[in-house]
Amino acid sequence: MLEFRTEGFQGYSTKYSPFIDSRLAVGASANFGLVGNGRLYILNLTPQGIVAEKWYDTQDSIFDVAWSEAHENQILAGSGDGTIKLFDTSLDSFPIRAWHEHKREVFSVHWNLVAKDTFCSSSWDGTVKIWSPHRPASSLVTLPIHSCTYSALWSPHSPEILSCVSSDSHLRIFDLRTPTSASNHLTVSIPIHHSFPASSASSSSLHSPQQPAEALTHDWNKYRPTLLATAGVDRVIRTFDLRLVAPRHPAQTILSGHSYAVRRLAWNPHRPDMLLSGSYDMTCRVWTDGHHDASDGDEEGHPLKNEGVGLGREIGRMEAHTEFVTGVDWCLFGAEGWCATCSWDERVLVWDVGAFVTGRY
Repeated sequence: MLEFRTEGFQGYSTKYSPFIDSRLAVGASANFGLVGNGRLYILNLTPQGIVAEKWYDTQDSIFDVAWSEAHENQILAGSGDGTIKLFDTSLDSFPIRAWHEHKREVFSVHWNLVAKDTFCSSSWDGTVKIWSPHRPASSLVTLPIHSCTYSALWSPHSPEILSCVSSDSHLRIFDLRTPTSASNHLTVSIPIHHSFPASSASSSSLHSPQQPAEALTHDWNKYRPTLLATAGVDRVIRTFDLRLVAPRHPAQTILSGHSYAVRRLAWNPHRPDMLLSGSYDMTCRVWTDGHHDASDGDEEGHPLKNEGVGLGREIGRMEAHTEFVTGVDWCLFGAEGWCATCSWDERVLVWDVGAFVTGRY
């Protein structure tokens, strides 16, 4: 396990570069993000450990970062003052571009993984905005959510589809190919905490409340285009298959075990059934949604039956952090299973998930 200290700044987000296997970015904030400056770290993984290549100080907290999918040296930072800044790591000081339309904290930024020429942001002001790095004056599209929106992501399978989760306990899917009309491109809205598991057998073992609670994080599965995972204040991770059109959109798998809110989760880019979560209970946990155990699937790996319902479980746990875990990310390169996590304990840890997986998997 490798460690880097962000002394005086508490980590909020960490992301591996999609171009360079040894490069890592961390967004951090002074005073736990309540007041004060932010800092963007650009880190290198070397034989001597993790080394800071450079860092950039900002006037307000940094809550999320996202590498450009088009330029290996460019990275976005979402800030507490409502701004989004684009930095070029080949330069030493100021951001090369900044946008300020959000009225409240920007809590997530994400680059379009397919088109690579747009990015999105979400904010506590209840909107998701779509931007182009080549349009400095204003955003391209504003999607009203009407609720504090903690996480917005582009689908890794389509350049026109994006999703978000918010404090009203909903997962929303937008398709920009649809007419704007009154729905503002909204195609699916899933009430997360009204989504009971598809199997009553799996629900009998749950100890989590079904009352609505804030949804803080979500992610698209990298192999199954219609599968997403969500998590939040109620400590439970749920997976949803968008192919199901039942009124309540039953959750396919429900993963419980965290003792406090789940702040961040990420599907494994190498395995279709594995995901990693970070929580306010100071643990990082590794899960399988059961797809690995399912008996059937088509040639593209989509489950045909069973859907892994009731088979999801925790398969590993890392407890080295001593404060809230706020950022998790998988390395895209090299031996599968390496990840990075950051925490309010002012530490960035790079570790091999395989070393913490227990039992048969």
